[in-house]
Order: sequence, then C-alpha cells, then structure tokens
Amino acid sequence: MSEEVKMPQMGESIAEGTIVRWLKQVGETVKRDEPLFEISTDKVDAEIPAPSSGVLSDILVKEGETVAVNTIVAVINGGAAGAVPAKKPEAAQPVETPKTPVSTAAAAPPAKPAEAPKQAQPAVSAEEPVRTRSSPLVRKIAAEHNVDVSLIEGTGAGGRVSKNDILSYIENRGAEKPAAAQAAAALSEPARAPQAIKIPPAASEVGPQPYSEGDRVEIEPMSVMRRKIAERMVESRRVSAHVTSFMEVDFSETAKLRDGLKGEYQRGGAKLTFMPFIIKAVIEGIKKWPILNSSVWGGHVVYKKDVNVGVAVALDWGLIVPVIRNADEKSLLGLARAVNDLGERARTKQLKPDEVQGGTFTITNPGGFGGLAGTPIINQPQVAILGVGVIKKRPVVINDAIAIRQIGILGLSFDHRIIDGAVADQFLAVVRDVIESANFTS
Repeated sequence: MSEEVKMPQMGESIAEGTIVRWLKQVGETVKRDEPLFEISTDKVDAEIPAPSSGVLSDILVKEGETVAVNTIVAVINGGAAGAVPAKKPEAAQPVETPKTPVSTAAAAPPAKPAEAPKQAQPAVSAEEPVRTRSSPLVRKIAAEHNVDVSLIEGTGAGGRVSKNDILSYIENRGAEKPAAAQAAAALSEPARAPQAIKIPPAASEVGPQPYSEGDRVEIEPMSVMRRKIAERMVESRRVSAHVTSFMEVDFSETAKLRDGLKGEYQRGGAKLTFMPFIIKAVIEGIKKWPILNSSVWGGHVVYKKDVNVGVAVALDWGLIVPVIRNADEKSLLGLARAVNDLGERARTKQLKPDEVQGGTFTITNPGGFGGLAGTPIINQPQVAILGVGVIKKRPVVINDAIAIRQIGILGLSFDHRIIDGAVADQFLAVVRDVIESANFTS
C-alpha cells in the first residue's frame, strides 16, 4: 500500500511552495513524522515530516521547483518494495502540476491517453497547454492584469510559469509591448497554427547587465525566501504611505529590573532580554491608541481586538517574523518564554505555518547588531512597525547634570493614510513612559 505525499497547505494565503531540499532519497526507508523534505514559501521555511512509514519509492518534484499546494510531490510505499500504482498521476492535480517523475516511469503511461482527446478537439488545444504549464494562482494574476500566460517563458520544469515569472513579466511589461503586439498579430491570423511567443529570459528582463565583459563578478539567483521578501517589501512601499518617527528612551530603570529578574527567569527556562519589556510597553501603547493595531480595508479601518505581536528574527538566509498570539494576555515570563521559543524554532526551521501569520503589530530589532536606529518597512496588512535601536550607556543631561544612562532609540514606521504624526508620537510617548518607569506587571 502506498501513500501520496503532498505539498502542504502552509496557511490560507499561501498558494504554492518551493522544495528546497530532499532529506531522503528514493529507496531510503522513512519513519512517520521524520523530516522528509524542506520547503520555502513567502511566509516560512519549514521541514515537512513524512505522513507515514515505509520506503520513499518516488520523488515527483525536484529540488528548486515551485508547485501549488496539494500537489503530489512524492510516494511512500508501505511495503519494502511495492510498485507505484498507475493511478498516482491521476490523483495529482494535473491542471497545476504536470510533473515528470524523477525516479520511475510508472507515471508516464497515463499521460499520453490524457493528451489524445486534446488533439481531437482543436478548440481546446490552444488553451490546454496554458492551463497545464501554470497554476490557478498564476492564471488568476494573469486575468487581473490582462496578461496572456502563453507569452511568458516559464522557468519551472517543462516550461511551467511560476508566480515569480508572471510578476517579473508584469513588472517589466513596458519593455515587452513589442512581443505582446507580435502575439496579437500572430493570433489574429487564422491560417497559422496557434503557437506560444516567448519573451526574453528572466535575466534580460531586469534591464541592462550591470557588468561588462571581463569584469570579475559572481552571479547567483536569489533564494526563494529572499525573492519573497523583496516582493513584499516593494509591495508594502507601494501600498502604505510610510513615515517614521523617532523617540529617545531611557532604559535604565528597566535594565535594573531586568538584572534583578535574570536569575529567576533563567531558572524558569527563559533568557530575559529587553524584548519582553518592550512588548509589554507596546501593548500599553496599543490600549491607549488602538489605531496602531488595525489594518486598512478599502475605505474602512479594521480594528483588531486581538493583539498578536510579531517579532522579527534575523536568519543566515533571510528574515522571518514569528507571531506571539494574544500577547496582551501573557505575563512578562510568558512573553520571555515565547520570544525564546519562537526565535529558536525559527533558526532551526521548526516553525508551524500558523506561527508566522495573523500578526497585528511587528517589532524588529536592528539594535541587536549595534544599529543606532532604523526605518523599518511595514509588514502588510499591518499599519505600523517598531524598530528598536541599540541600547547602551550614554552620557545624558539630567537636571543640568551629566549622567550615564542606558539609552535606546525607538523608530516607529506608520501608515500615514490613517495614522497622523501626532498619534504616532503619542503612542511612542506611552511606550517610552512605561519603559522609563519600569512599570510592568509580571
């Protein structure tokens, strides 16, 4: 008996995922819940466990390929050497993933009968190749932007058009108008057989090469996570009217409290940093100014009743923002444990999909690497993000005398469409006052 392994649904808003690495190879024995392959989406990198025990008999999607959710990516045989059932490709979603098996030809025979009716129906044959080399998400984007998918040269296996391919095409549509005009002319001549008109490869769509022949350069493609981050950052700048306000904060009293609690929290299994205190202060600011915990929906403002705080975690291969849900209901110790746990699992690719979704406010910490301050980009669909600069001892003037205090700079980037500068500054003032007074509930 065999079991199909599918690309998991990594959240409601995620339509596809990229297989980064297979942790098992064809013919190897796998155990249920043992890591089988590693995927990357626009929200999380994760190791996906095997759904059952047995022998990995077939890998249908290669490393580096992007496929729609619920696509069959592999087959596990429950027996030692059972044959792969011929019905496997039919159980897959052929509209989204016409993949060629990597390790066996058992899936090949059903493909030809499936194509035979298309040749007998000329009215369908022009559209069917477009459907089989693109996912529903790609076709949805194409319809929204009035794009003919057949004009795009896909970079996926078998020429499959990925989400990145179509977004790149739309971004550079101005340079592609001649190709589009040629496509329209070709399709308007009924005497010619339908044919796909290809655009230049992705490498030439981004503009002139930034180097000359003989230059000492090294070129490598962006990782899946890096491309997703790039897309989201650019999109956020387009959507929101970004403004950043800064406020200097004296952390001295909070630092004393932290020093006094470190040992107790360590015994409770939590490393105590400044972050739980900052989260507590942010929650007080949101209670006073709930507009900071909202989102924009057309001409409406959606106020979120739950306070789900995302804390950005820097990784060697990118950035991820795990979310502490209902942060306002947690104690200082509970927040410290959550920050430690999510940060550690983010670095070891053990986060669950729902742990990087649903955030209502985000905190990022450029000060962790010594940054004085930052102007972070808003994490859509949120309306604000707090950047925490380095906290260190500095000379300051207090009552006309110079004193040494623990000072940090907070930078709040906010969406000026619905948040005015005065509101942002008043929110920051609440955060500052809580931190400077060290008025935290345990």
